[in-house]
Amino acid sequence: MPIGLLTLRIQLPGCQSLKEKRSRLKPLITRLHREYNISVAEIDAQEHWSETVIACALVNNDLAHIQRSLQVIPGWIEQQWPNVQIIDDRIELI
Repeated sequence: MPIGLLTLRIQLPGCQSLKEKRSRLKPLITRLHREYNISVAEIDAQEHWSETVIACALVNNDLAHIQRSLQVIPGWIEQQWPNVQIIDDRIELI
């Protein structure tokens, strides 16, 4: 069974505290889950105010569907969340 993993390194400009970081990240994670039916979690840089790494996982029997679905997410984030900057993104298909 194919699994796709999208890892995003994100910068949150102007974030002044971990509380502010969480308040900006939680709606993004919730919306990603709802819009794309994927699992999303913050996986690194939890202690940094203005930076985070989130992972998006998708399981499907069609590898091409996984690839297409995950490829559109960085562009969607940049369009829908102007206060978030994607530093790096990487897709792994397992």
